[in-house]
Amino acid sequence: MHTTPPFNAPAARRLREALGMAPGHVAYGLRAQYGLNVVPDLVVAWERGLRAPDSREITALAGVLWCSLSDLLASPTTLREHRLARGLAVPDLARAIGVELNSYQRMEESGRWRGNERQSAALSEVLGLSPEEFVKATGREEELAGVLRSAVMTRWQAYVRPTAKLVPVRRDQLEDVLQRLHADYQSRMVSTLSWGGSDSAGDGAAGREFLDAIVGHFWQLARRP
Repeated sequence: MHTTPPFNAPAARRLREALGMAPGHVAYGLRAQYGLNVVPDLVVAWERGLRAPDSREITALAGVLWCSLSDLLASPTTLREHRLARGLAVPDLARAIGVELNSYQRMEESGRWRGNERQSAALSEVLGLSPEEFVKATGREEELAGVLRSAVMTRWQAYVRPTAKLVPVRRDQLEDVLQRLHADYQSRMVSTLSWGGSDSAGDGAAGREFLDAIVGHFWQLARRP
């Protein structure tokens, strides 16, 4: 069974029209060049977002439209989608990042990455992931949120290593971001106390709002030079 990558339907139509091709021409190319049983109506359904080509069909479509596979993909979010966007087979990716094939397959299927820091760094490099894309693709956002909440409410220094295990960012950069995040949260709580006089840390509205959006605040600081 061929799985379906995230297909960018409007891009497929724009690319076809730029080549002066009709849906029938695309369907003919897919049949003649790649042996796929595709009719013009199916091409139209792809372009309208009513159907989506599977991984084999989208690869062939890129060939017919003279474009790269990434031109036909919507923004990937999962490990599988990022891998498909790079045109990598599972065995090739597993070998490149130093993970056993069966282990990688289980992690990709479950959406939960279990690799160590070295393997995480290799995965980010091979797939071209930013730290933010890595955390989202590996299903670590909730875990990261929990670690960051603890860091800003207590001693941030104790959470540098736990954060480093989740995010492939240099340790010195993490220290700087966590320190600033902690200071930002604490300043909000001090402001709340000065106005209300009775709120305890984490109980005020400003504190709750900050903690609810903690991951977003973290990435905002991490993007700064």
